[in-house]
Amino acid sequence: MTTATRIKQLFTEQFDIKDETLAPETSLESLGLDSLDMIEFLFTLEKEFDISLSARDTLLVKVQDVVDLIDKQMLLQKGGQS
Repeated sequence: MTTATRIKQLFTEQFDIKDETLAPETSLESLGLDSLDMIEFLFTLEKEFDISLSARDTLLVKVQDVVDLIDKQMLLQKGGQS
């Protein structure tokens, strides 16, 4: 399963968002998510992918931004470089 697929599933489970609305270019704001929702979602992502994220260092605007962030953090925390 790809990172993008799992993140879409998590969006669907946590926010009851339909999968077909979760295109890479979809803005998080258009999904009706506020900053508190995103902080809670970051905690979900940390647990799911066993990584550490910092909300204050992160600008997430689109669904693809979330996927990119997770891929980057997984690489960094497994000893790779971005």
